[in-house]
Amino acid sequence: MGKVPGRKTEEDVNQKLAVIFSRRSVRKFEEREVAPEMLQDLLEAGMAAPSALAKDPWHFIVLREKAELNRLADLLPHGQMLRHAGAAFVVCGDIRLAHDQQESYLLQDLSAATENILLAANALGLGTCWLGVHPRVERVEGITKLFQLPENIIPMCGIAIGWPKEPPPARTRFKADRVHLGGW
Repeated sequence: MGKVPGRKTEEDVNQKLAVIFSRRSVRKFEEREVAPEMLQDLLEAGMAAPSALAKDPWHFIVLREKAELNRLADLLPHGQMLRHAGAAFVVCGDIRLAHDQQESYLLQDLSAATENILLAANALGLGTCWLGVHPRVERVEGITKLFQLPENIIPMCGIAIGWPKEPPPARTRFKADRVHLGGW
């Protein structure tokens, strides 16, 4: 591989990867609906993610009504943008379906699905914000109660989805000192 290059500017990044570098957390949304077809596209993108032994343990709660979005915002201290989002997903997993019924595999699978959704939304011109739930006990319990989740379902995160009011600029967060060639 040779020498690892330093940071690139927005103009220097490989344009085939622009959808990755332009994906940023959006916290200000236009008051606009997200079409059901777009939400379907995002769900399909999420379910295209890899999972350990192709167990696909994911489940997605889809929220489109303001009252639902507000109830979720009430539970998530950093999720106030949900009050203006066009939609949201709550990404959950069935521990019984996870490889070896291990929480670690479940969380990896759900994280891959979540990242696919974030990238797909960006490619469609939507903005998103990943909202942490797991492992915060009060958030896990709050979402479990609010949505009456079965005992085997673990909520991992929320995703605020909408039309960005102010699309943030693309960037890279590359740090050459975090790359170790051939060993530490």
